[in-house]
Amino acid sequence: MRVHVVSDVHGNSEDLAKAGNGADAVVCLGDLILFLDYADHSRGIFPDLFGVENADRIVALRTARRFTEARELSRELWEGLDREPTMEAAVRKQYAEMFAAFPTPTYATYGNVDMPHLWPEYARSGVHVLDGETVVIGGWRFGFVGGGLRTPMRTPYEIDDETYAAKIAALGEVDVLCTHIPPDVPELCYDTVARRFERGSPQLLEALHTLRPRYHLFGHVHQPLARRMRIGATECVNVGHFNATGTPWVLTW
Repeated sequence: MRVHVVSDVHGNSEDLAKAGNGADAVVCLGDLILFLDYADHSRGIFPDLFGVENADRIVALRTARRFTEARELSRELWEGLDREPTMEAAVRKQYAEMFAAFPTPTYATYGNVDMPHLWPEYARSGVHVLDGETVVIGGWRFGFVGGGLRTPMRTPYEIDDETYAAKIAALGEVDVLCTHIPPDVPELCYDTVARRFERGSPQLLEALHTLRPRYHLFGHVHQPLARRMRIGATECVNVGHFNATGTPWVLTW
């Protein structure tokens, strides 16, 4: 059995369409939307709406962790625009491209920048959306938990710790635990380029000790200090920043 795993697609529909080549199935761990490319500030919804110069400004503020100032700049830029329909129209355009590119079959869950309420409109036959749910692929039980925990960044799909923990608990024992965010381990949460810790989940770390899956697969941290780490019986793997690499991580058994 061969499964290709991607995360943090962020608009890379061209490579996503090829992600299933040679695989029996594709697993996607979320973040389909490209709101702002921190490597190329000309790409994404934000620069399309407000220009590259403002994209440069907001990246500088966020990188410096000046989140209050970044939110104030964002508020100023949105003045005079009807935010919700403007954003939803831009997201819908990206989702139409992303879901059309998904290979069949694909098993997907949400990232922290995704908008889950829109996914049912685009998840065609062969694209299975799972969150707090399990599926058997090639005899192995895969459990999926989507979204991220609350942070000062206030991305679209951040949830409270209790809700996140309940989704983990709903899975039961699994062979492969699939999430967008990592467990709360410093080496797995630190981004060496952004030079900051992303938020990992202590509930996931606890689950690794109690559920003891064979693998825990995740993304979210684009340039992690450690891409792989063994925690007890579990091999923890950051499957990579697919937007940048265009290459899926391969799981075979």
